[in-house]
Amino acid sequence: MKKFLVLIFFFLSTNSFSNDKIINSLVDGKKIVFIRHAIAPGNGDPYNFDITDCSTQRNLNGKGRIQSKKIGKFFKSNNIKIDKVLSSEWCRCKDTASIAFGNMQTFNALNSFYEERFSENKSKQIIDLKEYIKNWESEKNLILVTHYIVILEIFDIGVSSGEIIVSNKNFELIGSFETM
Repeated sequence: MKKFLVLIFFFLSTNSFSNDKIINSLVDGKKIVFIRHAIAPGNGDPYNFDITDCSTQRNLNGKGRIQSKKIGKFFKSNNIKIDKVLSSEWCRCKDTASIAFGNMQTFNALNSFYEERFSENKSKQIIDLKEYIKNWESEKNLILVTHYIVILEIFDIGVSSGEIIVSNKNFELIGSFETM
């Protein structure tokens, strides 16, 4: 029983230290923050997908909207300074960004290329995204609300809905954590 309690304490304290490290790095600024859009049930996009019409897209559900609010609260309660918030043009990303942070701009380099009909955009998008980050300068943090597939391409890791990935400008991973 004693060993079990020690293991639980070790896990909790290690996890807490990891979150403290991430928060401290964000408070220091100059970080790139990738956020996968909040919960939007389903996979991919409907056949009749229209980027200008949210009713044709997979959208946030109630849990996704609550999760988006929690993301924003995390940044505000930890006094994390934000330079700008950029989002994919997909409605689930724009809604996540708007609910969490208020002001945001769309940036097509963050768009999904998951489905075959969008896959031809992948190379250009990744080049444009990396170039943007290379040229970005601020003492604050850059927030990028995007899709699973974009984060997978950049970091070679899978992420959950609403997961936050923190890196420097060289895409060296500082840490990640999930929001529920």
